[in-house]
Amino acid sequence: MSLERAVKAKIAGKRNPQMDKEAQEWVEAILGEKFPGGVAYEDHIKDGQVLCKLINTLTPNAVPKINSSGGQFKMMENINNFQKAIKDYGVPDLDVFQTVDLWEKKDIAQVTNTIFALGRACYKHAEFKGPFLGPKPADECKRDFTEEQLKAGQTVIGLQAGTNKGATQAGQNLGAGRKILLGK
Repeated sequence: MSLERAVKAKIAGKRNPQMDKEAQEWVEAILGEKFPGGVAYEDHIKDGQVLCKLINTLTPNAVPKINSSGGQFKMMENINNFQKAIKDYGVPDLDVFQTVDLWEKKDIAQVTNTIFALGRACYKHAEFKGPFLGPKPADECKRDFTEEQLKAGQTVIGLQAGTNKGATQAGQNLGAGRKILLGK
């Protein structure tokens, strides 16, 4: 098997049809319109128009101009505008797919992960009432300790550090014992 074919097989193996279906259903619920039948999920969102409508629904006018005609560069511009808008919305840069992942269908699993990241970012916006996608992110739990509490903690040896009380090698016996024979 060639390296290129092996890489393509590995990327295709990352794809989860259930996650694709959940992402599609979430986008349909937000937009209030169904994807056309007989058209693959990635083919329908390929030109970026649906994604731009999605972010405009979550944040009005996040993408002021959605290109509906023109060459591939205009469609790729839609994808780039969507990516910029979701970063502004709160999706971490690490979770955002590359334009070629969608346009050339190089890594649709990453595109789905980005939609899930957008769904998680919705939890951080109080004005958004649902539906949500994916688990709710954890909130920060800030703790304030007094100086006295911090000093008291410095004198304690935690159990993670371990202890050597009663530790010996007595009774430890691996294989045959060593025999020293004198006089032979």
